[in-house]
Amino acid sequence: MEHTLLIDTDPGVDDALALLMALRAPNARVVGLTIAAGNVGLQHTVANALKLLDVVDQDVPVYPGCAQPLVLPALDAAYVHGRDGFGDTGYTPSSRQASEEHAAIALLRLSHDYAGELTLVMLGPLTNLALALRLDPSLPKRIKRLVIMGAAVNARGNITPSAEFNIAFDPEAAHVVFNAWPCFELVDWEATLAHPIPRPVFDRWLQQGDHVAQFYDAISLQTREFIQGIFGEDFHSADALAMAAVLDPDAVTWAGDYRVDIELGGNLYRGATRVDWQGRDARKANVRIAARIDSAKFASLLKMALAAS
Repeated sequence: MEHTLLIDTDPGVDDALALLMALRAPNARVVGLTIAAGNVGLQHTVANALKLLDVVDQDVPVYPGCAQPLVLPALDAAYVHGRDGFGDTGYTPSSRQASEEHAAIALLRLSHDYAGELTLVMLGPLTNLALALRLDPSLPKRIKRLVIMGAAVNARGNITPSAEFNIAFDPEAAHVVFNAWPCFELVDWEATLAHPIPRPVFDRWLQQGDHVAQFYDAISLQTREFIQGIFGEDFHSADALAMAAVLDPDAVTWAGDYRVDIELGGNLYRGATRVDWQGRDARKANVRIAARIDSAKFASLLKMALAAS
């Protein structure tokens, strides 16, 4: 089955790996990339998306979106991804041009162009999607499937003790999305922690791969070393894991459907996700939470993206 994908992203090294999976998958058609600020500023995330399309030699429209969160400013993750989001390798910028259409407007237009067909994949902060929902609350009716990488369902955060980066970057946007969408699929940070890739194995795939793998090897080196400093020999890629769930839904084991809300107040818990594990909330469940993704299938998709043997 072919997946028609619209990917909202903030590249970012982990976004880049997920995008390579989608762009090189034989069962996927990417009809657009909507871009947000997040891992680094919008100028860099747009430039990185355009460069990645050069590397894979594909023509996909790129739509710049929101340069900042809806309400409060947020810190980026340049300390993980490099100041430019691609490891500060000094790559030659793409000559491609991004669209003048705003990401939120493009999202709404494409939801009409591909009504009932589109899988919307959110790999970064939810700012563009929240804006689109405010402009047109009927958007969910036209989307076949929404998959979000974000949150920490047991409050084991990665940017604060309790919050995951994509949600914490713009909690108000996440609040809008979580309350406006009837039910969507969530691959969270804690699922990422449960699916490590041994770094020697991943490094070997990079060495076995083609020119795309060589490019990814270069831009991800700083990030891989940062991750190694925290997790030792385990490499984690949250966005790649989410993309595996998109490309191979049968690989996912679901924890179930639950009511999930976003904490907006306070200094300690802002951006945290509250999951009603016991069903005490009378409101309908709004999130299907991924528990496991088949490790062999995940590895196969990563090797496909890198053209590794």
